[in-house]
Amino acid sequence: MSGFLNLFDFKQKINYKSEILAGLTVAMTMMPESLSFAILGGFPPLVGLYAAFIMGLVTAIAGGRPGMVSGGAGATVVVLIALMQSHGIDYVFAAIVLAGLMQITVGIFKLGKFIRLVPQPVMYGFVNGLAVIIFTSQLEQFKTGAEHTWMTGNALYIMLGLVALTIAIVVVLPRFTKAVPASLVAIIVVFLLVLGFGIDTRTVKDIASVSGGFPPFHLPGVPFNLDTLAIVFPYALIMAGVGLTESLLTLNLVDEITGNKGNSNRECIAQGSANMLNGFFSGMGGCAMIAQTFVNLSAGARARLSGIIAAMTILLVILFGAPVIERVPMAALVGVMMMVSIGTFEWSSFRIINKMPRPDVIVGILVALITIWLHNLALAVLIGVILSALVFAWESAKRIRARKYVDEQGVKHYEIYGPLFFGSVAAFSEKFDVKDDPEVVIIDFKESRVADMSGIEALNRLTTRYKEAGKTLHLRHLSEDSRLLLQNAAAVIDVNVMEDPHYRVATDGIKS
Repeated sequence: MSGFLNLFDFKQKINYKSEILAGLTVAMTMMPESLSFAILGGFPPLVGLYAAFIMGLVTAIAGGRPGMVSGGAGATVVVLIALMQSHGIDYVFAAIVLAGLMQITVGIFKLGKFIRLVPQPVMYGFVNGLAVIIFTSQLEQFKTGAEHTWMTGNALYIMLGLVALTIAIVVVLPRFTKAVPASLVAIIVVFLLVLGFGIDTRTVKDIASVSGGFPPFHLPGVPFNLDTLAIVFPYALIMAGVGLTESLLTLNLVDEITGNKGNSNRECIAQGSANMLNGFFSGMGGCAMIAQTFVNLSAGARARLSGIIAAMTILLVILFGAPVIERVPMAALVGVMMMVSIGTFEWSSFRIINKMPRPDVIVGILVALITIWLHNLALAVLIGVILSALVFAWESAKRIRARKYVDEQGVKHYEIYGPLFFGSVAAFSEKFDVKDDPEVVIIDFKESRVADMSGIEALNRLTTRYKEAGKTLHLRHLSEDSRLLLQNAAAVIDVNVMEDPHYRVATDGIKS
């Protein structure tokens, strides 16, 4: 158990003041956002706050990345809106429980490592698209009434002035002192200004009431049968995928900022456990919240304590502090989140855009546009990974080549360089002169490997062509995995593999 919870790992130096202040700041920015997402999904407002508390507490204690913040995120809520409208909130809770179970399964089987397959251009696109979403979502606070019409007159000028004041404090204060988070100071200053001068402006209470009790235990009131499973399974699967994608990408970003590595599989288990608890304790579920994570990190937090403080603050506000928090001006929170979006954006991507390969630039822009347009982070990342994989396959296919020579016995050798796979089989086949080659031909794979069934079939067709011409084709220096592929396909192909000595590679003698 030593060091299992960094909060209680006394070998780690923790700045308790920074952790506590960062946690308070995170709570202030998380509450209105969770309320907004709950209302967006058609849920009771407190369902959003319960999710913020449960997700935040469980992942702060048991998650794989100290400093990362989770809560009731919009990315997962969007997935559940259709289910809420068609079947009601109990089916939503059932879907959240099932999504949590799926996420735990991913962590147990150590599948979180596959997030490493996300290329850097996709990361740039994901982060930049998310930054735009965070910024544009704050513009909703400039709308009023049931019809969501834009503010006008004094209400608009007051809102703009308070937002500008908040941004000014966040920008200027760190130049004088970093003893307290600039975001928290900005929220307090604007709050006291509005309270002291009786300024009429939009507050947290205008979104929804944050007063309530402890999250109540509630078994989802749905029939436990296959029909219910058929209804909730698609939503649960998408929610689990979206939640893990956003959480593990956020984990990677925090790794880069802090310079140390988190545990992706542990984070999967923590996210899943938190979502299962959400389903049983009236929360709308969620995942990592990149905006709040950046608020936390920019405030100096690096341990688990800040996330615990944020979660407990939200619970205390629900139980006791609602009258105060409901009077916090939305302008202060909007200003803080706008600065978070500016800090989240990868401005360095503009500086290196001329130095990046053109396909990478296109992939990054496309991922950002899909993220902004559809608000579907998982789909954007999936498309980006697929496009990057296709670009890699195309570039690898162009690099296959052959060195040809005839030895003193009159045997022609083809030394192949580059992988033989579905993308390179056409170029591979064009390199052989079956008609003019001698009676015996050897293909040397010492610097190549057969990667898939397309490569095997290409060898089978080539062998057939030489056989029809009355010539013999041999394969030499095949790697162990290439030999295994050919053995498994022995029933459908006919190739001659020359017996080679066993060539040990460095990893053969390394025990994992």
